[in-house]
Amino acid sequence: MRDAPSYHGNSYFGHHSAAAFIGDTTPDLSSGIHVGYSHRTHLGGSTQPFRSERGPYAQLWELLGSLPRRKAIVDKLVRLVLIQLNDTFDAVHEETFMRHYEEFWDRKAGCDDLDNLNLRWLSVLFIILAFGELLDCPQPCSVEAQRDCEDSSLHFYWSARKSLVIAPSFYGESPDLTRADILITRYLIYTKRISESWLTGSFAVRMAQAQGMHVDGEHLRLPKKVIETRRRLWSQLYFLDISIALALGRPNSINEKHCVSRELDNIWVDDLSNEEAAVAQPLDPQTCPTPTTLLIFQHRLARIIAQIYDMQFVASATSDPSAAYDAVLRLEDDLQRWAGSLPSYFSLVPNHRLDQQYAYLRWHRQYLHSAFHFARITLHRTFLFRPSITNRFQTSRDACISSACADLKIKLSLHSPTMADRVEAHVGAHQLSNSALILGIITVQSLHGPQTDAILSDLQSYCYQQSNDSWLNEYGLAETRVVELCIVRAMQARQTAGLSQDAVLPSVSSRSAVLLRSDPASTGTATSTYEPFGPSHAANKQMGHCPSQISTDVQSWSFNDFPELTDFTYWEGLIDNLSGLASSHDG
Repeated sequence: MRDAPSYHGNSYFGHHSAAAFIGDTTPDLSSGIHVGYSHRTHLGGSTQPFRSERGPYAQLWELLGSLPRRKAIVDKLVRLVLIQLNDTFDAVHEETFMRHYEEFWDRKAGCDDLDNLNLRWLSVLFIILAFGELLDCPQPCSVEAQRDCEDSSLHFYWSARKSLVIAPSFYGESPDLTRADILITRYLIYTKRISESWLTGSFAVRMAQAQGMHVDGEHLRLPKKVIETRRRLWSQLYFLDISIALALGRPNSINEKHCVSRELDNIWVDDLSNEEAAVAQPLDPQTCPTPTTLLIFQHRLARIIAQIYDMQFVASATSDPSAAYDAVLRLEDDLQRWAGSLPSYFSLVPNHRLDQQYAYLRWHRQYLHSAFHFARITLHRTFLFRPSITNRFQTSRDACISSACADLKIKLSLHSPTMADRVEAHVGAHQLSNSALILGIITVQSLHGPQTDAILSDLQSYCYQQSNDSWLNEYGLAETRVVELCIVRAMQARQTAGLSQDAVLPSVSSRSAVLLRSDPASTGTATSTYEPFGPSHAANKQMGHCPSQISTDVQSWSFNDFPELTDFTYWEGLIDNLSGLASSHDG
């Protein structure tokens, strides 16, 4: 079999398990770099060059050629990640990683030693280098230096993706590949490439399932240290899988009916031997934080998110979505109970007393808070504009404003960050949440709301911060552009209604101010109409969002359909309809 000892003994969750049930034996699968090659290729013909593009080593030579030539450079990047990110991310077991690292650099040059090269571990090294390249970029830096840093980081990222795809074909699955894919998914969340992260997260789930991680280790009588390590990996995958699926409105990969899982114990086993881990007692998460504590409360929240996910799809298929509102209120109660169960150091109104002792608490707290607000906004946004003469849906409106403002506060709190702060901040769930856009749409729809002035002021600050962030990519710029459009439409409608904007105008970004003061006929923005087959139609169709199937009529828009922010034509049409509807109500 393909060298996957992580399941139990010398077996893995696959054909060996099936053979055991039917009482028969199963032949071992061939392993290593020669899998899939003919006998002649395996032996190597006299006319075949050692580095032949058709030979079994071609892929390895290409991957090894992607590494820097100087080991000192690799040492520096690895050290940066282990020191600055590892405790926060639970990225790798440092002792094991460094043992493989030294073995890799101590290997002998030649064919025989390439046979023993751990290609699965190489994917972990490459994604570590991708993060390390970001951390190594000095702040502030020139545009050219930043571009070089981003290009180098992407180079290592693609090498990690390539080795991740190749390795299972040669050697089967392993925890290293699962860890690498989790880190790759986090990297994509950092860059706001959420659609791609859905693919890599699904791939990670399949590799974990192939190793039996969906079955708790206690049922397999595994050592305690292995049990807790597998639980941590599965917990991370479960949260990423369901939260990304909810953010995109796509199917998730994990079916809980096919899983036998248990909650993690609040114990950090990485520093313990197998014997010590077997007798170690869990700590009280209310008073004794460990790096595992985040995963305990995150997993509890993920189970609520899974219910929100199921409810959203049921509501979208129901002719009367209002009938599901009782379920929304029950889930809101579940979210509030979860928030009330948080320890004081993770509370929504936190006690920072332990932050100096445990540096990772700051970021773990932010991850939980942003995930809570993301779940709450997604739960309630369907009913944000639902009409009711009795104000039945006011709870959803208040919840959306409250959580969107809290999430926006988290985003605005990042001032002049170091690269480590930037990376740690931008792998959280707030990358999945469009809190600024939610607030922007609320201001367009509620021109006279008691909080409209304050929301507009904060949105302008957010757009200014985003527009002046040199690290912002095209996805972040697309969000900023849509939020600025909301600000402009709200201000134009308020000016038309005779409301003074003197206190608001100075903080508008230059692009928004130009749009605001320009004649709508000359700019073409205020009178633009929604074109269902505009330039972005093809791109959105590939992403599963077809604008022609999503109405921009606010009366029928339920927020279940949330297309890519890069589809500016769609959002422009929707916001124009919203501003027109609000103006007619004011009139």
